Amino acid sequence: MHNYILSCCSTADLAKEHFEKRDIHYICFHYFMDGKEYPDDLGQTMPFPQFYQAMVDGADTKTSQVSAGEYMTYFEPFLQEGKDILHITLSSGISGSYMSACAACQTLSEKYPERKIRIVDSLSAASGYGLLVDAVADRRDEGMSLDEAAEWAEANRLNLQIWFFSSDLTFFVKGGRVSKTAGAIGGMLGICPLLNMDNAGKLIPREKLRPKKRAINRIVEVMREHAAGGTAYNGKAYICHSDCEADARAVADLIEASFPNLSEPVLINSIGTVIGSHTGPGTVALFYWGDARIN
Repeated sequence: MHNYILSCCSTADLAKEHFEKRDIHYICFHYFMDGKEYPDDLGQTMPFPQFYQAMVDGADTKTSQVSAGEYMTYFEPFLQEGKDILHITLSSGISGSYMSACAACQTLSEKYPERKIRIVDSLSAASGYGLLVDAVADRRDEGMSLDEAAEWAEANRLNLQIWFFSSDLTFFVKGGRVSKTAGAIGGMLGICPLLNMDNAGKLIPREKLRPKKRAINRIVEVMREHAAGGTAYNGKAYICHSDCEADARAVADLIEASFPNLSEPVLINSIGTVIGSHTGPGTVALFYWGDARIN
């Protein structure tokens, strides 16, 4: 047992078993499918293949972030147990959950002045957010205090490289992230946009690639350019995908061939139901430690 709670949101998109093994607590976002509310509970309520197939079949999905009231209900039992809390949130560049967590923190800090609550904005998403939380868990296990771990996360979060491509623009168009015209042209030409997350935690289009094989090769080329130590990189690499495991495996195989000093095999996860509601199927995202994100 540790002397403080390390916590995040379900949108860190790691497996339930991973969180349990690392003693990382999490709170679930929500999504609506055809008007019915579901928890974003790491595929427990609705398996990911079923979720993405429903999207393909025309189901309407909307997402809901965690409210300040939900954070308070989630945090308070830990405080009542005499535990301090370090909670890392989904990027403020794509969600208001950071502000909700801060509001809950302020209220609870007044109620429990003897307890400490620190809220850190990950400036990351999906399994990249998960990679940051996992790294903080490493430092907690090495003996870092809550404040030291929070400061480490804030000092190093922009060194987390976040890149992804999508071979299906349907849901980017539906969500307004790609125009209908660009989506139609991209679909006809087989264009796979390559995007990353900038230093404000926002998603930025970087390149237009075709065919998909080129996107698979290019995302690994970018890793060679940005990973800490280049091809001598000896950290972890995480991938997550939205119902396109073969594409994710193709990227992982190239990475493992190109980076022989990885600390462990590439970890492949599914993109969860909240992030996946916006990407739809066909997205592969890659995360690793490297250059600081400066724009």
